[in-house]
Amino acid sequence: MAKKPGRPLPACVLVALALAGGSAMAQSAYPDRPIRLLLPIATGSVTDVVLRAAGQPLAQRLGQQVVIDNRTGASGIVGAEACAKAAPDGYTVCAVYHSIMSYNPYTFDKLPYDPERDFAPVTNLFFVTEGLVVPSSLPVQSVADLRAYAVKNPSGVNLGTLGEGSLQELFVSWLNREWKTSIVGIAYKGGGPIANAVGAGEIQIGQMGLGNFIGLIQAGKLRALAVSASQRSRLLPEVPTMAEVGLGGFPARTWWGLVVPAGTPAPVIARLNTEFVQVFRDPRFAEYMDGRYVEGAAGTPQEFAAFLKSDREAAKMLVRLAAPARH
Repeated sequence: MAKKPGRPLPACVLVALALAGGSAMAQSAYPDRPIRLLLPIATGSVTDVVLRAAGQPLAQRLGQQVVIDNRTGASGIVGAEACAKAAPDGYTVCAVYHSIMSYNPYTFDKLPYDPERDFAPVTNLFFVTEGLVVPSSLPVQSVADLRAYAVKNPSGVNLGTLGEGSLQELFVSWLNREWKTSIVGIAYKGGGPIANAVGAGEIQIGQMGLGNFIGLIQAGKLRALAVSASQRSRLLPEVPTMAEVGLGGFPARTWWGLVVPAGTPAPVIARLNTEFVQVFRDPRFAEYMDGRYVEGAAGTPQEFAAFLKSDREAAKMLVRLAAPARH
């Protein structure tokens, strides 16, 4: 039986996970001091919660503390720039996502980093199942109702985004083109702030990882209209997929991965890959992620590099389709 969404992983399980196989790696000279994990999204978001939960087993396996350093803002650009400028010594690792690595080069004329030149891939981490949600007070019960409401209220519908160039901004542009509406994207620093804004009725639509919204859905403050997955979630079986409600044409999915500054020694990358993969593939941690609507995807650096190449190609096509104007 699955855990209820939002239930924290027991400390005893985290410790057991951390200790499993960790002693064999303890002989390595690296690392000999704490490791900083740059995270370009706000505290309390699904990604922040998952990576903080992974911190304890990672620390046990690496023999050093993993310190989360949230660097939010500008569609991940703030965090990406900090990563690109960090010393390539293995003591700064960086969580990255689709905007940083795939979309920003096509939506911004100038970036303070180059996603191909400035980073070395370590591993993909996970995919996020997203939810399309509205305040329960909004008089809509379905995506069809939401479309009708947006058409009828051309200046009264806003959708929370992670800023210019973010996947949510592209979704707004794509949705307006599909629906002939004038929905406006409002920027926030993370999924948590977006969830709170929708719950408070400050904005009318949220489209982020379901884990950001589930507490408010259970509390009756938000209504989930669709999920961005290939099939319905077993935790929310009554909520249709985006394809079922006619929004399957949006060809993108939120993912998170791990990189280091370019020039980081190969043995260090291999060590980081080994430890992150062990944690994120562990069945107990996979169950923890499943309860937060997150699907593990850890693999080799080579697999992540190939994934990044294909994702950039898809991003280029999507930007041309949904938001042809460069900024």
